[in-house]
Amino acid sequence: MKIAVYGSRRQDAYLAEIEAFMRRLGELGHEVVMHPKLYKYLRAVMLPALGAVRRVTDSSDFTADVAVSIGGDGTFLRTAMWVGSKCLPIVGVNTGNLGYMTALGVDRLVELSEILQKGSMLTERRGLIEVVGPELPTWPFALNEVTVSKDESASMITTRATLNGNLLADYRADGLIVATATGSTAYNLSVGGPIIEPQTPVWVISPIAAHALTMRPLVVSDSSQLKLCPEARAEHFRLSVDGRSVSLPIGTEVSLRRAPFEVAVLHMPGQTFSETLRNKLHWGVD
Repeated sequence: MKIAVYGSRRQDAYLAEIEAFMRRLGELGHEVVMHPKLYKYLRAVMLPALGAVRRVTDSSDFTADVAVSIGGDGTFLRTAMWVGSKCLPIVGVNTGNLGYMTALGVDRLVELSEILQKGSMLTERRGLIEVVGPELPTWPFALNEVTVSKDESASMITTRATLNGNLLADYRADGLIVATATGSTAYNLSVGGPIIEPQTPVWVISPIAAHALTMRPLVVSDSSQLKLCPEARAEHFRLSVDGRSVSLPIGTEVSLRRAPFEVAVLHMPGQTFSETLRNKLHWGVD
């Protein structure tokens, strides 16, 4: 089996688990593709354990059977960007904080090599948002959310939202979030948006600090064509795609649509969304 490994470089507390995992991959005869930033970090502390690494690359022009993301949800998002559009199944190992998208804790990292070999994990397909205008200097796909927000020097922006060619609203706020169902537990949740079951084919449009009480989060189909056009006194606004942020001139129209591919997320049998919410949000915990 060929395994692609991406991870956060802030792993000092878990080096023993990562080293044991890498050694086990080699013992089982797996080949490893690794992102160069992680490889450089691990090479300095555990070079002998990296014998299974056959390729180091930061581009998505590699082949693999599965990708392993070692970190938190932010690392998982970067892993999805590294994997690109090949729909390679990704399993998340949590060494971060909440870890909504991760399947295992770091204490089970060594065990993951056998789990992958058995092929016992289940796959969920998650939709993404594609930014089709304007041209962006980065990967124009969001697994969590696309955000339009005010420039630091601006007091407020008005974002005109058009849904399927029809005027929806002029959102007067600090910004506007368009989240996938996967991203409903991220920035959307912090501004009071609803939690959505991850495989539900919808987006959530949530204003950030709206200047009118009637501006409420709205759930729409992810087959929608959504256009956002910010207006403000400032000359620029911020467009963030899963945290990758660019500054654009005020009045630039941003068009969103469902991406033509999905992200495949692996999880353990019996692992449910309800269980994840109870564990991560401490619902019903004594």
